[in-house]
Amino acid sequence: MSAQPGPSPNARQYALTALRERISAGLWEPGEKVNEQELAATLGVSRNTLREAFAALSGDGIITRVPNRGVFISSPGIADVRDIYGARAALEPAALQWGRDLDVGLLAQIVTAAEEARGRGDRHAVADANQRFHREIVAGLGSPALDETMARLLARMRLVFVRVLAAEPDFHAPYVDENRQVVGLLQARERAEAAGLLRTMIMRTGDRLADLLR
Repeated sequence: MSAQPGPSPNARQYALTALRERISAGLWEPGEKVNEQELAATLGVSRNTLREAFAALSGDGIITRVPNRGVFISSPGIADVRDIYGARAALEPAALQWGRDLDVGLLAQIVTAAEEARGRGDRHAVADANQRFHREIVAGLGSPALDETMARLLARMRLVFVRVLAAEPDFHAPYVDENRQVVGLLQARERAEAAGLLRTMIMRTGDRLADLLR
């Protein structure tokens, strides 16, 4: 008897990308159980394909598979925050300093959207704009591999923020002004200074989040 073919690479990648996007959008709470059957139907993929995507997310620390119980969204702790922000502090400043495809105009537009959202009290839109700002910084490197790395980091970050925002709903608001400073330095062609400022911001934020999770 011939073996059944496994999921196609395109189907696996689609499911994996869709899951990361849903987690990054905050559609699940940390610790929440994922209904595999419903999710497979929603995405239009087989459960086998979905399970392969779950295996990749498990390796990223985004979901946890519990034998005989199912799949659960991870609940990051202090060690996760240190890992995420250490990786970001290496990756994002490098993108500002050397990214050949860095779109400063787009970064400025994102900050303007965040400022407008903050002005009307739309905390969710401020958080979304902040994530997009950092994602587009890494996109400036022009590397699909690093874009995927950043997608994994952002999904893990969103799970951290679900916990933090319950205690500090306006957590993201002050970072709009700091992002504007970064854009200003980029517009002045001061890439090294912008990279240094961003690294300081990232490390300081990681320390603050770790304190909030204690």
